Amino acid sequence: MKRSGENRIAILIFLVLLGTALSAEPDVYFRSNGGVPAGDRVPLPGDLSDGQTLVWKAGLPAGHSTPCVTADRIFVSVFEKKLATVALDRKTGTRLWKRVVKIEGIEPTHSMGSPASSSPASDGERVYVFFGSYGLVCYDLEGKLIWDKRMGPFQDDFGASSSPVLAGDKVILNEDHDTGSFLIALDKLSGKTVWETPRSGHTRSYSTPVVWKSEGRETLLVAGALQLTAYDAQKGKRLWWINGLARIVNPTPVLGEDQLFVASWSPGGDTNSRISMEGWSTANRRWDTDGNQILAGEELPEGEVKGRLSIIDLDLDGGVNQVEWERYARVFKLARNSILAIRPGGQGDLTGTNVLWSYLRGVPYVTSPVLYRQVVYMVKNGGIVTSLDAESGKLLKQGRLTGLGNYFASPVAGDGKVYLASESGVITVLKAGVEWEISSSHDLGERIMASPVTADGRIYVRTEEALYSYGDPKVQITGTHGEPMMIPRSRSAGYGSGSSNGLDSRYALTDRPL
Repeated sequence: MKRSGENRIAILIFLVLLGTALSAEPDVYFRSNGGVPAGDRVPLPGDLSDGQTLVWKAGLPAGHSTPCVTADRIFVSVFEKKLATVALDRKTGTRLWKRVVKIEGIEPTHSMGSPASSSPASDGERVYVFFGSYGLVCYDLEGKLIWDKRMGPFQDDFGASSSPVLAGDKVILNEDHDTGSFLIALDKLSGKTVWETPRSGHTRSYSTPVVWKSEGRETLLVAGALQLTAYDAQKGKRLWWINGLARIVNPTPVLGEDQLFVASWSPGGDTNSRISMEGWSTANRRWDTDGNQILAGEELPEGEVKGRLSIIDLDLDGGVNQVEWERYARVFKLARNSILAIRPGGQGDLTGTNVLWSYLRGVPYVTSPVLYRQVVYMVKNGGIVTSLDAESGKLLKQGRLTGLGNYFASPVAGDGKVYLASESGVITVLKAGVEWEISSSHDLGERIMASPVTADGRIYVRTEEALYSYGDPKVQITGTHGEPMMIPRSRSAGYGSGSSNGLDSRYALTDRPL
């Protein structure tokens, strides 16, 4: 036993010297690290079809939220007739607890959406989870409810999906819907409102804010319909803004060292395929057959406007009045699809001065870009990848992945690789670079809506059936208690034979239903 203990210590020291033993990086939640881990030198698996890289698999109810990864736990929101938060052990995937929120009804969502779309955030001591049907809840790491803030449901037939983020001692949440859009900051210890700023004029969008830190100051960058807006994190004051975004914005902005990248696309915003609305007087004269100054659904002709009646009809009376018509005519007129490179900082309208470049092709509808080693990668439906030089906006390469169909999960990167996951469950790994190339592809055969997360030599992939942890078995992670998070290896090739699934029995699959 003594000899075995000495051998283990020697192995751990050897790994430290090799640089493969490391402390867990700060808590990672949706795009909090821009999709790139802090330790880019840490090896990440290059082929997820290789059984040697699967650390564990944990069964989960459906949900679209991206996993929130802390030093020793992972949090996700789920929906299985009830809305709940689930905590998993990061080393093994074992479920630690599940907490259900009690609600009277579930908010409407898009047919492809989920009431559990917003992703949890954590500061390492608490976890913050938002459900549009309920509001914001805060638990400690053991699942004890600390506070809740009731909100919603909102006037939005697509539901709510923007996720909470942390700025200093505050939890920040942005909610842009058909009416009553707002940005709010809550004290993260008590849940009390610190400030709330209305976002009048902003229509439905689902982008999660980004916290930009510069010269000791925290600024909230919020991408919404037609405009990126910067707010002071301390008081919620509007500081500066950039016009020229799409009419619905889903992607989250990406921060570089001295640049900010914002991608936005929605139907009708391309230069060669625009949606436009007639002036009110013309529309009223043509279609208001009963002369009541309201264009009812049955009066409107089939087309782009009638198909978006639920968005335009703000008072929900079944028709469109002049105010509603003119509001959305303006939105369609000003909408622009592109990715913009922006120099952050300043005061007021910076559209004419701080836009460094723009690019119009290959812009995604839902997925956020990832900035990796001065290359911006985007993936859109059809599996089309576009890479741009971050400094100039020059097109570097455009190509198609083996995983076709829709893309809702945002790409992530690390260790010279870029990971992209299709809705159908195909995960493609690119060798990053100016002339990127496909290095591997693996079909999980399970629907993927949540974005993967890379942290500490692991990539976590959530499907609508399970959460997968992939990594290099030689890399260990030190958790909050200094306990090595090392994947044990048997003396034989591959994992130990104590489990029929090929993993060591201490790290077996935990795919039982919740």
